[in-house]
Amino acid sequence: MPAAKTKTQKIFVLDTSVIIYNHNAINTFEEHDVAIPITVFEELDNFKKGNDTKNFEAREFIRFMDRISGKYTMKNWRRLNGPTKGRFKVLMNEKSKLDACEVFGADKPDHRILNAALKLSEDNPGTKVILVSKDVNLRLKAKSLNLQAEDYETGKVKDVNLLYTGKTTLENVPAEVIDKLYSEGFCSLEEIGHKPAVANHYFILKSEKNSALGFYNPITARIERIEKHAISRIMPRNAEQVFAFHALLNPEIKLVTIQGIAGTGKTLLALAAAWEQRRSFKQVYLARPIVPLSNKDIGFLPGDIKSKLNPYMEPLWDNLKFIQNQYGEEDKEYKRITEAVEKEKLVITPLAYIRGRSISNVIFIVDEAQNLTPHEVKTIITRAGENTKIIFTGDVFQIDTPYLDAQSNGLSYLIHNIKHHDLYAHIRLEKGERSELANLANELL
Repeated sequence: MPAAKTKTQKIFVLDTSVIIYNHNAINTFEEHDVAIPITVFEELDNFKKGNDTKNFEAREFIRFMDRISGKYTMKNWRRLNGPTKGRFKVLMNEKSKLDACEVFGADKPDHRILNAALKLSEDNPGTKVILVSKDVNLRLKAKSLNLQAEDYETGKVKDVNLLYTGKTTLENVPAEVIDKLYSEGFCSLEEIGHKPAVANHYFILKSEKNSALGFYNPITARIERIEKHAISRIMPRNAEQVFAFHALLNPEIKLVTIQGIAGTGKTLLALAAAWEQRRSFKQVYLARPIVPLSNKDIGFLPGDIKSKLNPYMEPLWDNLKFIQNQYGEEDKEYKRITEAVEKEKLVITPLAYIRGRSISNVIFIVDEAQNLTPHEVKTIITRAGENTKIIFTGDVFQIDTPYLDAQSNGLSYLIHNIKHHDLYAHIRLEKGERSELANLANELL
């Protein structure tokens, strides 16, 4: 039977963007009540078909609501699963005294959702009603109607400027410690005067006369020296790139994230390291999420599916060609790259095509990972089988999807939450190495 009404501090009204971001969002509001406008179900009906993540999220939420509603209607308040959870209901009445459709001059789903929240607020004068949306513009419209609105905060990184960088620079390290690193290849944390380190954390160690690069090996519990050397004829140009190559090539590290602005070499380093290790894996996958231009579906592009997708994959092919061009056309390594693509030993593909596949014995690079949700990142990692290495690259400040930002995207979420694990390493690339002109644009424009 429907649960009796109980006192609650807040009622949260969820819009469609929250459901598309996380189909389990309804369960994350603890003891507070959650209301879903009927218009949200209408919009989800348009999303339920397809292979994109938003289609998956829509289907999962619809199935969840069908399961928890059981044989009862959803017009009245019903208890969510769990004794500490609040209640939920579907808002059928979208007619409020202040009509958002009239105010904004259009009858559209966003305005009907606003009306549902306004009506709920009118019917519950003693309760705080809050619209939760990933759509910034919808939140601004709600606030203009004197309706409280918030972003969906679950999984958000509080301060992205304090995001884990993966490295520490230590000045005034005793010269004898640096000498020991060069002579014996290692030293202890105590010798560099550092507290217990994060697993696979990187160090730039400097004395008055010398310096060395190292990382904290969680297996040996000591700092081990790292040497600079070329991979697939790509020579690292700064300490962070040396660290990135080390993490990418370390067989004990199964998950790597590389974050940095445009031109820092994220994708190139990942692909060069993957090609170097190709004999250790069955395949090398390089994938990226498809973010349609101007929010249009790729269906508007001419040609077959391969032709439609090529513009989105071109940056990946550019990096592969750059590595290939480090060799002469008659060089065996040049021909091996061409053969690897032809025989699908090396595969460049949209990320949507990976869904449902088993990722075993594969080195898997996910480019532009900042355009993924935390749920998408988790889905990818949980599909990893034996002898699989996953690499995420991206720039958390360069978001191309409308409902993500620097704090809520999957790459930031991953870096923030998994940094202490022995299987994981992260490095932030800070210096652009593409060209002086590209660096000028990053600094001044």
